[in-house]
Amino acid sequence: MTTTYDRGAPAPAKMDQGRRGSHALRWWVLAVLGVAQLMVVLDATVVNIALPAAQRDLGFSDGDRQWVVTGYALAFGSLLLLGGRLSDLFGRRNTFIIGLIGFAGASAVGGAATSFEMLVGARVGQGVFGALLAPAALSLLTVTFTEPGERAKAFGIFGAVAGAGGAIGLLLGGMLTEWANWRWVMFVNLAFAAVALVGAVLLLAKHVTTERPKLDIPGTIVVTAALFGIVYGFSHAESTSWTNPVTLGFLIGGAVLLAVFAWLETRVAHPLLPLRIVLDRTRGGSFLTVFVMGIGMFAIFLFLTYYMQLSMGYSPIKTGLAFLPMVAAMIASSTTVPSLLLPKVGPKIVVAGGFLIAAAGMAWLTQIGLDTGYASHILPALILMGLGLGGAMSTAFQGATAGVHHEDAGVASAMINTSQQVGGSIGTALLSTIAASAATNYLSTRTPDPLTIAQSAVQSYTTSFWWATAIFVAGAVITAVLMPNTVPAPSEGEPVIVH
Repeated sequence: MTTTYDRGAPAPAKMDQGRRGSHALRWWVLAVLGVAQLMVVLDATVVNIALPAAQRDLGFSDGDRQWVVTGYALAFGSLLLLGGRLSDLFGRRNTFIIGLIGFAGASAVGGAATSFEMLVGARVGQGVFGALLAPAALSLLTVTFTEPGERAKAFGIFGAVAGAGGAIGLLLGGMLTEWANWRWVMFVNLAFAAVALVGAVLLLAKHVTTERPKLDIPGTIVVTAALFGIVYGFSHAESTSWTNPVTLGFLIGGAVLLAVFAWLETRVAHPLLPLRIVLDRTRGGSFLTVFVMGIGMFAIFLFLTYYMQLSMGYSPIKTGLAFLPMVAAMIASSTTVPSLLLPKVGPKIVVAGGFLIAAAGMAWLTQIGLDTGYASHILPALILMGLGLGGAMSTAFQGATAGVHHEDAGVASAMINTSQQVGGSIGTALLSTIAASAATNYLSTRTPDPLTIAQSAVQSYTTSFWWATAIFVAGAVITAVLMPNTVPAPSEGEPVIVH
């Protein structure tokens, strides 16, 4: 028999027993949510290393190759807000389970792909179901951990998974491609999804609601089109130019539609994104933190991967292993800063300080050359960036859902994922364009022999690292000005289920 109690009601004896009995289960819930989040985050990078092998197998062109990555980013980025609101309306558990099953199904199709079109369709499917899954996972975490001490630890662990997932994806992609087959970068999701699905069915409480769900249809259509335009515009800029008519059309159109969406949300009775969620300074500062991180972090994963493989001659597996110190540093800071530093110095200091530490690490990377070593130039930089980004990321994930009502937890969670995804799209396009220009400028005054061409590549990487350094410093200044220095309040909890 299942009995439902409201978390805000007086706690009878049976409820106390249920809470004591479910205390340990909350950490198992965190494990389930962490596995799902890892699957979604690493899928943004795990395919990158496998792309050349997939291209040889399926016979598609270099020009088509970007769509394997862009298809996922477009569907995921443009549908996140809708996915977050659906989890609020129809139940986080239901949305989470549907997202898991759909993501696994799309991954199976991608692994079995016999054509380029089938592979891209599977990647789009992964993005669609990922947009359901990611906000549901974070909102489930938000309403599961409401006690400050536990909340800090839980968000620290979840933030570490979200931050380190990209690097783990590079390592996993290299291992599976080199030791098995490129198709396993898709099939491996079935294992992740199976573990998370069993845990979700066994551990997550069923959704109970007395209200009929309502969806903001005009807002959903407008913001989905706006995010699609922005993500596609930046992706198109990477492969063409910033002045390309298609690039400008999608970017300007996306920006205009975002303004229309903001206006609509002040007029409708049941907005998709209530503006109270983003206008709160703690939450708004947290969204900006993750957005700026998304821009800069792609410089680490993208250009440092190029440098280690093309300039230093590392294999895909060795490249992935080289990122592990950053992952370790990120996990260390994500799991300690929220519980040890955040209550003492506040989020403003933690986030701004994290950005500055990450900026120092990024600036260290600007000193690389054709003959520099891993231990002297890459390792210290990765550790600094891991420490800085881990602490700031976990604090931002906690702040992004601070004080939200449980009916808004899903869309607030979607905003943090949207910020990261759009920031990543902007970072990839912006820094790729800057890097290409730097290489061209370097070669324009020199004879293009093999040494000069190799040096021009390093010049492109260091230029992008300098820009990423400036972006992190700007992030420190913006959050120091915008974010209040009060510890984020927990959000409302959901009903406790006692079995």
